[in-house]
Amino acid sequence: MKNYTHHNNELRKNHINENVYLKGWVAKKRNLGGLIFIDLRDRFGITQLVVRPESPSYEEASSVKSEYLIEAKGIVKLRESVNPQLPTGEIEVDVLELSIINTAKIPPFTISDKEAVSEEVALKYRYLDLRRPLQQQYILKRSEITKNIRHSLEDLGFLELETPYLVKTTPEGAKEFLVPSRLYHGEAYALAQSPQIFKQLYMVAGFERYFQIARCFRDEDLRSDRQLEFTQVDIEASFVDQDDIMSMTEKVIENLMKLLNKNIKFPLKRMSYKEAFDSYGSDKPDIRYELKIENFNDTFKGFEIPIFKDKVLRGFTLENNALFTRKYFDKLTEEVKKNHGDTLAYLKLENGQLSGSISKFVNATIMKENTVMLIIPGTYDGSTQAAGAIRKTIARDLGMIDESKDELLWVTDFPLLEYDETENRFYAKHHPFTSPKDANELKNNPKDALAKAYDLVWNGYEVGGGSIRIYDQEVQMLMFETLGFTEEQIKEKFGFFVEALQYGTPPHGGIALGLDRIVMLATKTENIKDVVAFPKTQSAKDLMMMSPSKVDEVSLKELGLKVE
Repeated sequence: MKNYTHHNNELRKNHINENVYLKGWVAKKRNLGGLIFIDLRDRFGITQLVVRPESPSYEEASSVKSEYLIEAKGIVKLRESVNPQLPTGEIEVDVLELSIINTAKIPPFTISDKEAVSEEVALKYRYLDLRRPLQQQYILKRSEITKNIRHSLEDLGFLELETPYLVKTTPEGAKEFLVPSRLYHGEAYALAQSPQIFKQLYMVAGFERYFQIARCFRDEDLRSDRQLEFTQVDIEASFVDQDDIMSMTEKVIENLMKLLNKNIKFPLKRMSYKEAFDSYGSDKPDIRYELKIENFNDTFKGFEIPIFKDKVLRGFTLENNALFTRKYFDKLTEEVKKNHGDTLAYLKLENGQLSGSISKFVNATIMKENTVMLIIPGTYDGSTQAAGAIRKTIARDLGMIDESKDELLWVTDFPLLEYDETENRFYAKHHPFTSPKDANELKNNPKDALAKAYDLVWNGYEVGGGSIRIYDQEVQMLMFETLGFTEEQIKEKFGFFVEALQYGTPPHGGIALGLDRIVMLATKTENIKDVVAFPKTQSAKDLMMMSPSKVDEVSLKELGLKVE
């Protein structure tokens, strides 16, 4: 058969008595008193077929099993018993002809959203897992979002251009994947962590507005919102400042929010990095709930508490709740220690009785009745970061987060550099091509220098990060020197780029939006693997392809490699 007339979520009452041709997979088959009912599935949905004993295709239909691929010709009829769960639930197709396009083995799990499937099995048979309606919706929504973003950027005058995947290794940033060269033994390419240098070179070349739906590669530990390979919407523009890039990005995001039917006010809120870290303990604060970090040094002034001596004290005051038990405080203490805090001290005032880990050192006058106080001693950075970590846990456990709500904001004025006490050197907070707000500050007081950098945050996830770039070769050389690179290292690692800056480079800047995270948040799933068609496991394995796998001796020899 050919010339299929409809997909399987299309037929309604207004199609009754029409002749139709359909195709799809057998989602379910039932034989009820001689009548054979088949739920036919494609990526659009389900249509019920009915095959009667007098049909010439009855024998063929009898042999059909789950996940067989079939095609059918028939007449649309009104169902005797309506299925309100299906958009096509008022009709069925009375089959005149049916043929099997291809048979199928019994699948290792039912292709249904109702059956729970272990991640190991689902990823091993990912091509079957992707037949499940929910999984298909994730991937279809990804396609829809990508299309929407692409059209928004095209409407803003951006050109879709490509950049190489095989690039030169760089000393900064996350660990890279190396690709050994067959032609030059002992040498290797790196898989691009991002198109950063190339998109800047497009600006040097005069293209002015570039974007790319770019694949990027980082050899990092995986987590719920990170994969080894990921996709970002890479954007760069010339003759712009920070406000221009943020404004253009907001137009893209505003169009996306309309597509998603989300009510977000534009322009978006802006918050400095300093405020975000001080109030929320994070540079990607979730502001859907009001739970700000407090300072407790004045509260405990005059009390001799050994674990508080010479420490910054940060934490929270909360209304008492049945959740706050000794076991729960122990759970929070473990989280504090994992996130650079010294420990967690706590107090509870109930019916005039003060209890808690430091209750013997203080009196009840420092707190209100029926409240709990959580105090984290440590350095300012350590205690604040730990408070930020337990803030998220407490909010989730107390049901403080309105999951139907979405909050987006910009975080700006990041530190330009980070200082590593162990290595006694500076690292770039973003990357070494980020412009300082003040070049003199970079030269004379690098520790306090701020960057022309900005992150887009959605419900506590960073979904975009960018900066205005350095376009002056003298400032770029100053940045390299501040990062501790020798002239030889600069020439070896970035020589071509430094040279390019000497040929009339325009002021420019950009942003990269994390497509995977955007789709994850748009579809309200909590794991990025759901919105990536063929993801790796948490332990960085591809269970379907059984990868990574051993390299044979012939290939190793050809590459000039030996495994130790």
